[in-house]
Amino acid sequence: MPLYPEIEPYAHGMLDVGDGNQVYWETCGNPDGKPAVVLHGGPGSGCTPYARRLFDPAAYRIVLLDQRGCGRSTPHASRHDTDMSVNTTAHVMADLELLRRYLGIERWLLWGVSWGSVLALRYAQTRPGAVSELVLTGVATGSDAEVQLLTRGLGRIFPDAFEAFRSQVPADERDGNLAAAYSRLLESSDPEVRERAARAWTDWETATIPAPPRSVARYEDPAFRMGFARTVTHYWGNGHFLGAGNAEGVILRDAHLLRGVPGTLVQGSLDFGNLLGVVWRLRSAWPDCELMIVDDTGHTTGTPGMEEALVAATDRYAARTRPSTARGKGGANPAPDVPG
Repeated sequence: MPLYPEIEPYAHGMLDVGDGNQVYWETCGNPDGKPAVVLHGGPGSGCTPYARRLFDPAAYRIVLLDQRGCGRSTPHASRHDTDMSVNTTAHVMADLELLRRYLGIERWLLWGVSWGSVLALRYAQTRPGAVSELVLTGVATGSDAEVQLLTRGLGRIFPDAFEAFRSQVPADERDGNLAAAYSRLLESSDPEVRERAARAWTDWETATIPAPPRSVARYEDPAFRMGFARTVTHYWGNGHFLGAGNAEGVILRDAHLLRGVPGTLVQGSLDFGNLLGVVWRLRSAWPDCELMIVDDTGHTTGTPGMEEALVAATDRYAARTRPSTARGKGGANPAPDVPG
């Protein structure tokens, strides 16, 4: 199944979520359609028009947002004076609840990629009544073991890139939590230290996570590079703010809370996250989900096989009975809060 045609939002705006933060949101497709929200990766990547094309615009009311500190949301994490202490998993989930109520949505499908899958899973575990289904890809659960794999374990596969990555950290921190060490560098008062750290972090990402040219090119934008690196290391260096006991995974531990929520996991066979078997462990612990493995694909959505599987999943859920919605300010013709 090919992607759906490109579409433009019929409404968009900035939502005041507190702590001095304004979150950008947009709605596309059918204002009376089945609500679905797209949770982007990173943390810190921001939403893109590409995600709109994974849903039938005649069937879905598609909600996209830039999570705190990234994309068009303000203040941006690339600004050194942006307070990162109010950018945590709990804060972002609270933002989602504010947006859901603001848009008058009772329940919505959660679509998440990479970090977005972590966010979707935890949101569904803590707010199951607000979730109709989940479609997740590049599946992760935010455990310390996964961070250890991505920041150190892959060094055995990419030794030259790992040595360059590790060498940027002070010698006495090179055997510790590399994400936390990079987070400290990115909070330095010295802008040159921050810029070197942001470049080294995104160079490591580029070396270890194959991505289409459009994704790699964004790292050449200094503001994106700084905001992305600062946000990712802030989360990874703090256990994704999931609380104590996250070494092997709070989300996997609480997978039983997903009982009764239908879900589809679409995973590339070459995704390095598979080395820990997380996606299979999640499927085993969550009986209401199905797992679709796409051959010869890694941690990306931009391949024909992945796109076909993701569109098939959203098409299948579009046929399910849509929960009622009370139309809120994000209805068919609200006055937009930001320029087009």
